[in-house]
Amino acid sequence: MGKGKQNKFKERKAASYNREVKSIELRLGQRARLIVISFKDFDRNQGETFEHWEGENLLSLAVIKLQGVCGLTRIEATYQQIIKEYPKGIFPDNSDFYHPKHIPEDISWCSMHIQGKECVIGYFEDNIFYVVFLDKEHRFWITEKKQT
Repeated sequence: MGKGKQNKFKERKAASYNREVKSIELRLGQRARLIVISFKDFDRNQGETFEHWEGENLLSLAVIKLQGVCGLTRIEATYQQIIKEYPKGIFPDNSDFYHPKHIPEDISWCSMHIQGKECVIGYFEDNIFYVVFLDKEHRFWITEKKQT
């Protein structure tokens, strides 16, 4: 498929998505609220620290990605798969992390890839995304490598 056809397909898909989001907003009777980021529940005992990510040149990439997410609604971010939301109340069995005591049990954990395997892990409460872990090695939700 030529680049022109691919771009045309992407444009149609984007236009269709924009109509879908607009119809959701109209049903709600207002524009859905944009994502706000909170570090209130950040767990310094698991994963990496901000200082470690700064030393690895990841912190600025994460902040840029988080800034971009703040221009979206929760629906937009999950629909575009920028933030992946897992089923409610499930903490991964195969994880190098444990569920922090200060985090409610019935949340839906979320991950946002920064680049490659590096992730920011957190959860939503309404339109607020609470950052809980920095996961440089993708150890929160460990997956088996697919045969390549």
